[in-house]
Parts: sequence; structure tokens; C-alpha cells
Amino acid sequence: MTYGIAFAPLVPVVVLWTALAAIVVIAVLLVVGRARGAAVRVAALALILLALANPSFTREEREPLSSVAAVIVDKSPSQNFGDRTDQTAKAREALVDRLKQIKGLEVRVVDAGQADGETDGTKLFSALSSTLSDVPTDRVAGAFLITDGRVHDIPDNVAALGFKAPVHALITGHNDERDRRVAIVAAPRFGIVGQTQTITYRLDDQGVSGEHAKVVVRRDGEVINERTVLSGETVNVDVDIKHAGQNIVEIEASPLTNELTPVNNRAVVPIDGVRDKLRVLLVSGEPHSGERTWRNLLKSDPSVDLVHFTILRPPEKQDGTPLNELSLIAFPTRELFQQKINEFQLIIFDRYARQGVLPIAYFDNIARYVRAGGAVLVSAGPDYASTTSIWRTPLDSVLPAEPAGVTDKPFHARLSEAGKRHPVTRGLEGSASDPPHWSRFFREVDTRNASVPPVMTGADGEPLLLLSRYDEGRVALLLSDHIWLWARGYEGGGPYLDLLRRMSHWLMKQPELDEEALRLEVHGKDLVVQRQTMADSVTPVVVTSPSGKTRELTLGASEPGLWKATLTADELGLWQASDGTLKALVNVGPVNPKEFSEVTSTVDELKPLAQASGGDARRIADGSNVDVPRIVPVHSSSVFRGDGWMGVRMRDASVVRGVGVLPVFAGLIGLLLLLGAFAATWLREGR
Repeated sequence: MTYGIAFAPLVPVVVLWTALAAIVVIAVLLVVGRARGAAVRVAALALILLALANPSFTREEREPLSSVAAVIVDKSPSQNFGDRTDQTAKAREALVDRLKQIKGLEVRVVDAGQADGETDGTKLFSALSSTLSDVPTDRVAGAFLITDGRVHDIPDNVAALGFKAPVHALITGHNDERDRRVAIVAAPRFGIVGQTQTITYRLDDQGVSGEHAKVVVRRDGEVINERTVLSGETVNVDVDIKHAGQNIVEIEASPLTNELTPVNNRAVVPIDGVRDKLRVLLVSGEPHSGERTWRNLLKSDPSVDLVHFTILRPPEKQDGTPLNELSLIAFPTRELFQQKINEFQLIIFDRYARQGVLPIAYFDNIARYVRAGGAVLVSAGPDYASTTSIWRTPLDSVLPAEPAGVTDKPFHARLSEAGKRHPVTRGLEGSASDPPHWSRFFREVDTRNASVPPVMTGADGEPLLLLSRYDEGRVALLLSDHIWLWARGYEGGGPYLDLLRRMSHWLMKQPELDEEALRLEVHGKDLVVQRQTMADSVTPVVVTSPSGKTRELTLGASEPGLWKATLTADELGLWQASDGTLKALVNVGPVNPKEFSEVTSTVDELKPLAQASGGDARRIADGSNVDVPRIVPVHSSSVFRGDGWMGVRMRDASVVRGVGVLPVFAGLIGLLLLLGAFAATWLREGR
């Protein structure tokens, strides 16, 4: 309980100061003039002035507040190396016990730094700020960090802490730790498919020098480079970008004897493969209503470089018109189908029949182009069943079905059982209803001896769309020339854009449209394993975490042809999945996270800030023992450390619980004081 005097002036303060000055002048004049009753007069005037100042006696009931100390425990993955986990547990128990023995000290303990798949690095000071966010700065007694010293959000200076109290760091680990890591010096983010990119890496050994290591470089799990590298050496490695999408490059060094962990012996570089341009050759036969459907589709795709030729008149129809008046450009058959055929990712024949423009030998070139990895799409009409059909060329060796006639009657295209699973046709808009919610076709080419099951069927269940593979290449055969009815919106139209675009991209080997594929995707904190297949069932998938832990997952069917399973991505780094045949890779969190870049414990990172705050950073491990310093309460000092002890700053903060006020000149007391003053003055003057 404290007592005091408070003033609540009845007049402005400037009036009080003016009156005081006047009283002082009067007092001086009375004293100098030796006037009678000078003291009594001055006292009466002073009482009047005091009454105007309105003084009150106050009494405050105060409750002392405790000082607050925060203990931040590092739970980051690097704390699991060696015996740091055990050291941390022992230090936490001893430290909290000693802090709780100090009277008037509140202790707050928080775990921080856990890997969540999103945050890069160990964030202890952000956790400290959150812990003390509701504590006034005049109550903060200090902070203790139990960590290996690898903290990635250390403030630039003491002022950034937001409080004036010591910060102490208790460092786990040992002085003689050793570790090896692969550090990425320079790496591209993108690469053109078919070209080469260069990755620069360095072999870093901590705690040793002059060591050699065998370094293996893999692209999507395939070994592309091996060499012996000296510690500290910087190396360049060239990587061919094989496909669109992510090309994951792993650089792994052999382990170091007695090193802390092999986790950071491997670095990951994801390079997004992009195609410079997808070159497509479109050869149209006789003009028909759907000719521009293909051209408009391919021209609207910015990733496609289209070369389009239309055969307006076969050579046998001669009328004497000069050749330079028949076309703007002569059809460069030799250049396209012999010299530059391998530069195209896709060749499309749209209702094309043999008209003597392409020699038979060129069709043999096209068949070899397919087997070597090229792609051909045949959009067939009656031409495919005619005597001039391209089936009656060497191209028949790669075409999936032999023509057997033409059917002219209306029908709805439907997805077959294979089509419901195939990524090209699965889930096409309108396919779920029966009949499908799209317009009819009115003509179909009949076939026989199909080499693959159709993904779409037409009239009487006959094949309408066949997708096949030959050696390294792919072929698509569309057995109706009426898809333009979908594009024109006849009877509501149909999903021609989705179908034709997916079909074209499947032919050009876009990975997301493969029939058999295993994929890993990261959705927030979940890792999703996806298996695309044409089969009725899938085998379990073995998932390997960045630390090498494995688990077997049984996938469940989510939709036809697609099986999924989900698990929590509780580790940062490269995850792998395999079903014995296919393999998938994905990186969770930042590439090459800071948490694993340097894993040896250190005092040097936190010591400058700790000592600037008056605290200290020191190791707690003495061999197999954990030695936590004594904790000393300090009331007034700028240094909170010493030999074998660490201090906390004890505060004198309090909160007012009650206030009593007694005005001096209020009521009868004030009246009596003023009357007494005037009476004394009158009596003195009356003598």
C-alpha cells in the first residue's frame, strides 16, 4: 500500500502560477517593509492558493506482478541427430525446475522449429515473439533457447527483440562433430526438352579436410554421371532434359566415416522441362467441312508450330494451268518427308488419300519415323476405305486397324471400358449419361483386325477411336470425319476441344496423359500417391521418406483407371514411391532445406546476440553428461552471466487494485481551514 498527494486544480494552471508569483511579490514587499502580521497574511494567501490547487491525499493498493521468462525448445529435425534429443530433454527438465524455484517468476515453455513441410529453416525467435506477445516489456525477465545453434531467424540486433532482458542459448551437440553435404552452387530452373543444362555443385565436409567421396548423379532415378570428388571441390555436370515437366536430378555423395547424418549427402535439383515448340505437320486431302477444325485447334495452341498443306487437286487432273498459278507454295514433299521428317513431333493426315503426290517410299519413311519415336494421327473418312487408302502403303505396318467399308447412319459416340480408364478420354464432358450428352455422328469407317481395344465406339459398338503404340512411337486412328459437328454446335455440340487436344498431346508424349504412370503430388501437408493404369487392380506402393524410412501403401480406386492414397508429409526433402515397376519422385518443402544444409552444432551463431543482450551462449554437453548452469535472479545489472551461472532480470512491476482519495479542502475541513486563516489575519491586524 502506498500513499501520496494528488492535485486537481479548480482553475487553469497558468492562473495558479500567476497567483503564486503575486503571493511571492506580496510576501517580499511585506518582509522588506517590516509590515505587521506579514507571516499570517502570506500564510492566508498561501492557503487560498492551495485551495485553488485542490490537493487530495491518495492511498493505492498495489499487487506485485510476476516477471516472465520464456524457454524455447528447438524441436527441428536437426535436433534428432546424435544424442541431441536426450540432451534437450535433460536440459529442459533441469532448466524449468531451476526457474520455477525463483519466487515471483513465471515460466513459459514452448516447443518450436518443428518441420511442417512449408517453413524453411528453424524459426525460434518468431516463436519467442509469439510467446511474449501478451507480456508488457517491463515484465520480461529473459529468454532461454535450448538448441543446436542452427537458427535461421536471428535478429540483426538486440533492439529487434522488442524487450530489454537477457537471451541465453544452451547449445546441444558436441565440439568434435563431423558431417558431409552436397551444396548446390548454381542450377537452372527450366530447360528446353532435348537440350543440355549445367548444374554446379560443391562437396563440403565439416570437421575434416582432404577427404574424397564418390558422387553419383541421377536423373529421374537413372544414373547419368559418376566421379570421385575432393572435399571443397566445385564440379560442373551436364544434364540432358529428356521430357516435359519436372526432371528431378539427384546428386548423392558417399557417406563420411562417423558423420552426423547422411540426409544432406544428397541434393535435389528439379528442372522443369519445356518444349521450345511442338512442330506439327498437317496434311489435308480433299476439302471437306471439318478441315478447319484441325487447323483452328492447332493454331490456337501457342505451344504448337503448325505446317499445313492441303492437296486441292491430284496431279492426274491436268488442265493446262501453269503450276505457279495453282498454288502459292509448291508442296515440298522431299524436304518434309525425307530430310526433315524427324523434326516433327506429330504428323496428321486429315482425310488424305494417295493422289500421287507422296511416293510410296515416303510412307515407308513415315513408318520408320513412328517406330523411332514419332507420332501419326489419321482422321479418316471414306478415303480410308477407298482403293487409294493410306492403308495400302507401307504405313499399314503401324496403323491399328484395317478398313472394311463405310457405314452411313446416325449414332452417338460412346466411351468403351478402356476409354473410361484412358486419360485421353476419361471424364469427357457429357460421357456420363446414356446416350452421351453430345451430338450424333452420321458416318463411320468400318474396320477389322484391330490391334488394340478402342477407347471410343461408334455405330453397333464398332471401333471409333484407337490409340496404339509401335516400338517408341504412337498412332491414333479416328474413324469418322464428322467431329466437326461437335465444333459447329450441332445438337448441342460436344467436347471436341478436350478430346482433340488430349489426343494430340498424348501422341506428343505429354507425361500427364500416359496410360501407365505413378505420380507423387504435394497438397498442403499431405502427400498424394496416384497410380494411373488400364488394369483392373494395382499393387501396393512403397513410399520412402527423405530420411530413408519406408512404408507400404495400399491404394484405393478414386475413379476408373485412377488409384490414390494419402499420407502426411512429415519430413522435408525428396520422397520416393515405387510399385516395383514404376517410380515417382517429389520434393516436399523447399529444395535442399536450410535445416539440413549445415547440421553440426555451433555456439558462434547465437553468441553475439546473446552477449549483446547481457546473456550468454554455451554448450551444455560434457561428454555424456548434461550441465545446466545455475539460474540467478538479478534486480539491477546489465550483465546476466558469469562463471557457472546465468541470470534473469527480476522486475518490480505491479498493478493497482484499489485507490482511496481524501480531498483536503472539500466540505467542512476546507471551510474551517480558510475561515481559520482569515480569523488569524483579522486577530493579528486588530492588535
